[in-house]
Amino acid sequence: MKKTTKTSTTTPTIEELLERVQRLEQKNADLEAKLEKEKFESEAKINWLQEQLRLHQSKRFGVSSEKGIPGQLELTLFNEVEKEANLELPEPTVETITYRRKKKRGQRQMMLENLPVETIEYRLSEEEQVCSCCGGNLHEMSTEVRQELKYIPAEVKVVKHVRHVYSCRACELEAIETPIQTASMPKPVISGGLASPSMLAHIMSQKYVEGLPLYRQEKHLHRLGLTLSRQTMANWMIYGADRWLSQVYSRMHQLIVKHDIICADETTLQEPGRSASSKSYLWLYRTGIEGPPIIMYDYRETRAGENPMKFLKEFKGYLQVDGYAGYHKVENVTLVGCWAHARRGFTDVLKSLPVNSIKPVAATEGLQFCNQLFRIERKLRELAPEDRHEQRLKQSKPVLDAFLSWLKVQ
Repeated sequence: MKKTTKTSTTTPTIEELLERVQRLEQKNADLEAKLEKEKFESEAKINWLQEQLRLHQSKRFGVSSEKGIPGQLELTLFNEVEKEANLELPEPTVETITYRRKKKRGQRQMMLENLPVETIEYRLSEEEQVCSCCGGNLHEMSTEVRQELKYIPAEVKVVKHVRHVYSCRACELEAIETPIQTASMPKPVISGGLASPSMLAHIMSQKYVEGLPLYRQEKHLHRLGLTLSRQTMANWMIYGADRWLSQVYSRMHQLIVKHDIICADETTLQEPGRSASSKSYLWLYRTGIEGPPIIMYDYRETRAGENPMKFLKEFKGYLQVDGYAGYHKVENVTLVGCWAHARRGFTDVLKSLPVNSIKPVAATEGLQFCNQLFRIERKLRELAPEDRHEQRLKQSKPVLDAFLSWLKVQ
């Protein structure tokens, strides 16, 4: 006889079904909240990356000056023409306006006044000074003058320094020892080398002032008849900098720390032989606007605050810097901020905004405060220090007070 198995099925109650629905609804709500959070974080990250990309493009390809134009943000870099083009727009009519620009008097004379002048005169010979009409003698009544610029090509020549040695005839015949005297002669720039002071200065100035690489200087000298390798020129420059320019550098350092104001800043330097992730630093120090400027560079492998502290050990004036905390290690100085760096923070925010952004932001108002201060400073630039201080209290201080009040509520 076949045995049958009974399966019992329990029907959930209404309460159990409601509880199950509540759990599913809660799980669904949690998933939606998690998805919304991830979406918000992703959009924020994308916006941040886009802002950084726009800021990077602006720094790499845009103009270096930070000019604030009210109501206008920077256009996209490459597609401005395609975006602004309207092929259905009719061509504008052209109105031609002609005028004569007044020529500045004395501009050519001012340009030529510091140059040496070579004068070539053209006269008639005595035989030619005869009137073609009556045969009488001619006399000079006036002159006609024209000027032209003449370029004298550079030349390289050998200078032989011949030093004469003298001795006493009488002592040569009668004395046991003969005194010998040698004429004085300037010491060479490089002992045993061919480099003269003018040659070494020319190579250095062509390299660092005119931006002419050594291989081009090598070719140029070859055309002048001198075969001088770029390796030799490099050796001369290194020796000259170490032996002679280091003394000038030390003297400049002695002078710069005696000033009342020094501006300092640092920038990264990627040098050959070091990994791409490593950064070296060039620290720049310069004097203020009073007197001849002194500008110095100090190479260091790190950005540590000990670097400016060591360089400015003898300085006791005002040190104008950006917001880098490393400068706080410099002792016996009064730190002052830099408005150019402060203004740059607002311009960086505006540059990072999308091109079509018309939403007003606080950075626009902050930039306007900075621009107002800069306009005042341009007007006061030519004043004496005492007068400038007085006008700053009258004109700049109210703007600064308003700026500070605005910052406190942001």
